[in-house]
Amino acid sequence: MKYAQPSADGVLPVFLERWSPRAFADRDVPAAVLKTIFEAGRWAPSSYNEQPWRFFVGHRGSETYKKILDSLVPFNQEWAKSAPVLIMGVAKTRFSHNDSPNHYALHDLGAAMALIAVQATASGLAAHQMGGFDQTKAREAFAIPEVYAIGSVMALGYHGELSDMPESFQAQEQAPRSRKALSEIVLAEMDRPADLG
Repeated sequence: MKYAQPSADGVLPVFLERWSPRAFADRDVPAAVLKTIFEAGRWAPSSYNEQPWRFFVGHRGSETYKKILDSLVPFNQEWAKSAPVLIMGVAKTRFSHNDSPNHYALHDLGAAMALIAVQATASGLAAHQMGGFDQTKAREAFAIPEVYAIGSVMALGYHGELSDMPESFQAQEQAPRSRKALSEIVLAEMDRPADLG
């Protein structure tokens, strides 16, 4: 099941095809495809080329998968358990070259996760990022040092069928996609849109 694709003049189709479903097919992601998806994330920009991101990757049935799934809030557990891959992204918050604080680490992790999501879309998969998880539980489960900030969890896999989902999720899954107008997000000053011509 896929949404009707929105349109936006000049925007590459892969960006418009990307969306965050909760229905995943019972189909594993081939190792070569998963490697390509992470390769895309590896090429994200980062401050001082620090590449502060690290990814915990769990395949369904693995201990890593269980730890990530257990850290999710119950609502997200209910649907994410159908995804064949769960990914938790973390970012080192100090620079390697001088140990000073890296205030851009989570920004850079977000850039890498966005490229992962776009590559997943280009590869025929779906990715759904979540903020609904227990950070303390995740940190303890993986013994993540305090110098790493936890960003988000991503469910990854092939699109599933809406009919395979609990009814309580189906309406939300079919809701129209929407985005704020450019005039709300592209500014010349606070509360004043930039002139884009």
